[in-house]
Amino acid sequence: MRDAYQEQLDGLADGLAGMCTDVAVAMEKATRALLETDLQLAEQVISEDLQIDSIRDTAEERAFALLALQAPVATDLRIVVAAIHGAGDIERMGDLALHVAQAARRRHPQPVLPAEIAPYFAEMGRVGVALATKAGEVIRSRDIEAAAALEADDDAMDDLHKHMFNVLMDRNWSHGVEAAVDVTLLARFYERYADHAVAVARRIVYVVTGSMPGPLTV
Repeated sequence: MRDAYQEQLDGLADGLAGMCTDVAVAMEKATRALLETDLQLAEQVISEDLQIDSIRDTAEERAFALLALQAPVATDLRIVVAAIHGAGDIERMGDLALHVAQAARRRHPQPVLPAEIAPYFAEMGRVGVALATKAGEVIRSRDIEAAAALEADDDAMDDLHKHMFNVLMDRNWSHGVEAAVDVTLLARFYERYADHAVAVARRIVYVVTGSMPGPLTV
């Protein structure tokens, strides 16, 4: 009985780690759609978001079933609670990748970003995908040092996000209000995506230690 229960807990973690992979792929595709004005790729991200939502629903159902049928305590209870919250964080990451893809579709066939801004968003995409991938690895390993490292990795995204405001406030900005709105929103999507990846890692610290490392803001 205990072996079957442990398999259920392991399956719950594997499902969340798999979701991290899915949202990493979604953001990688969405970023390419944004930078390459690729309508087909944007549509692919948009249609595949439903699968991420479905996986989140399944993960929550499994977690609530474990709560109802197994009445877990101590570390096992923390795993289930973290899984419920983590599934929401990861699903939100998928939604943010979806928003990036929708921006690419909305402006097609015109590019969303001015040419000189595009490299910054290429880097935002790279950082975001790396954070999602690392969050999945942390879920599987429960390595609290690796979880803490995501905080430092997130600093790079925060710096890029702040830099976009400096660019937009520069008196030499010549691309108009519409482009400024797009850049502002897109930068926010990437910044929030990274924040949710960090939130997932923090929940793993909670699983291992019983304490949440600092207040969550997402």
